[in-house]
Amino acid sequence: MFDVVIIGGGPCGATAAEDLGKLGHKVALLDRPGRIKPCGGAVPPILIRDFDIPDRLLKAKIVTARMVSPTNRSVDIPIENGFVGMVDREEFDEFLRKRAESAGVTRFSGTFDKITRQDGETIVEFLNHKNENKEKIRAKIIIGADGARSKVARSEIPGADQIPYVIAYHEIIKAPEGFSGYKSDRCDVIYNGSISPDFYGWVFPHGETVSVGMGTGVKGFDLKDATSSLRVNSGLENCETIRKEGAPIPLKPLKKWDNGKDVLLAGDAAGVVAPSSGEGIFYAMCSGRMAASAVAEALQKHNPKLLGLAQKSFVKQHGTVFKVLGAMQNAYYKTDDRRERFVSLCHDVDVQTMTFEAYMNKDLGRSQPLAHLKIALKNIAHLLGIVSKEYT
Repeated sequence: MFDVVIIGGGPCGATAAEDLGKLGHKVALLDRPGRIKPCGGAVPPILIRDFDIPDRLLKAKIVTARMVSPTNRSVDIPIENGFVGMVDREEFDEFLRKRAESAGVTRFSGTFDKITRQDGETIVEFLNHKNENKEKIRAKIIIGADGARSKVARSEIPGADQIPYVIAYHEIIKAPEGFSGYKSDRCDVIYNGSISPDFYGWVFPHGETVSVGMGTGVKGFDLKDATSSLRVNSGLENCETIRKEGAPIPLKPLKKWDNGKDVLLAGDAAGVVAPSSGEGIFYAMCSGRMAASAVAEALQKHNPKLLGLAQKSFVKQHGTVFKVLGAMQNAYYKTDDRRERFVSLCHDVDVQTMTFEAYMNKDLGRSQPLAHLKIALKNIAHLLGIVSKEYT
């Protein structure tokens, strides 16, 4: 009998496992081996600080973000007073799982099958990859951190199958040598309807490799063809392809993360990927930490209703950012004309400053009401076409 079984060993599940292990709980971490999530791999300074990420895991340190419009106009936004780290998910996730193991967590390698209940006990059934046997783990509480389209969520939380998604696809390629159009310390974000009709494309350096990809929620859109075009447009078509990956990314958090009894969701399973930016690692780890805190309190007080604290804590801390980013995506990602205006807006120094403060330190700058007002007025001017798209 474990206090907690965590299903899914990504950044969210591994963080929750480590926190609960450090608190002295008996924790099992079930993870499916061999899968690497498609991910740009960007981690902001606040994540590196708050979750004690060693410098050796950073494959690149990004100091500039380039926004590219549908007509190929671009703006380079410097990342002042710091950098954005880039991690390789295969190495990063395993580091987090091993750190959880060092905190006393028991790891299981297998594929989750179902949750059953018998004689007052909650049981996780899974296929053990080490011996190919079907096995069971008993637990007081289960954390479902098994990603987008979570099997735990769909079986336990009403409405979990209604979360909207984009499908992300990327190709990991060898970094080019001696090519002036590519910089190992710059992330390129491409806003172009031919690359993505409702999201964006990216070229993210990872040291010796590069992640080139895009995302879309439009059914029937050819992701591989769009990524091929992106590589050609970026001058990367001749770079060696190492691997190709695709996966769904949720774009709206669930309103309820728990079943009120013995199951709590977190990470992608709960839908906590930021709209507009698609940022997921930081919010996954935050929600994992909040899930661990709620589970610990529920166990201590023998009150499963306290599992709801995780969702409430997340909304309190990050709800406003998600609303702002959702509004921005709805405003600017629908047409190439709007994308063109968005890149023009990114030339603005006030917008640059507040955007990166919000990203780097997750602070919307509540102490700067005049700056907020100025940006709101500039937004309206761009959306109404009062300001020229060529405005810089």
